[in-house]
Amino acid sequence: MDVALVLAVDVSRSMDPGEQILQRNGYADTIRSPEFVRLITGGRHGAIAIAYFEWAGPGEQRLVADWHLLDSAEAAADFAARLQSAPISRAARTSISAAILHAVDLFERSPYRGEPVLDLSADGPNNEGIPVTAARDLAVARGITINGLPIMLRDPAASPVDIEDLDLYFQYCVVGGDRGFVIPITSKDQFRSSIRTKLMLEVARAMPSARAEPIRIAGPRVSCTIGEELQRSRDPL
Repeated sequence: MDVALVLAVDVSRSMDPGEQILQRNGYADTIRSPEFVRLITGGRHGAIAIAYFEWAGPGEQRLVADWHLLDSAEAAADFAARLQSAPISRAARTSISAAILHAVDLFERSPYRGEPVLDLSADGPNNEGIPVTAARDLAVARGITINGLPIMLRDPAASPVDIEDLDLYFQYCVVGGDRGFVIPITSKDQFRSSIRTKLMLEVARAMPSARAEPIRIAGPRVSCTIGEELQRSRDPL
């Protein structure tokens, strides 16, 4: 395999149903596109492995499509059809750390071997489960690259658990690996194009384009526990 790719998709209740549909369709449409298929089949091995799961709080991970080998237009179309035919789940809270750990388990039981890449979307910071940096560091130690798709559509001032700089939070607290990068979504009409750019980069293993923000090695500009702090202030003991 050229790449073993896990798509980890946020379905927390802060995502409205319309956004969830845009997100699901963005992945399905890219995977079945002729450009994506040409990229897959033109690689060194002519194939990638891919799996897709939805997540929210701890214990809320649902496997939508288990590991598939994509080596042709037919295989890509079948995987995309599986995505679009499956119901979209919704659940409470946002545990990015639990999603990362779930992805680590998926990679470990995969029947395919390729460069492991985790593509993770979220519309808010980690607010439950182990610290996100602990999960990230564990994944990176096992050779997994984590790329981020922060969804920044809501006004943070309107919610007690949202943050303004979610893209920076992703860069410093979530993304991992030498070639990890972030592509923010700041409007609904960016879902398709941002997901497409992200998947194409991940499969090509190219350096991020001008639209992508590579991971930085300097200290964080935002607290990596800000989600937990905001959640505690909302739900004091």
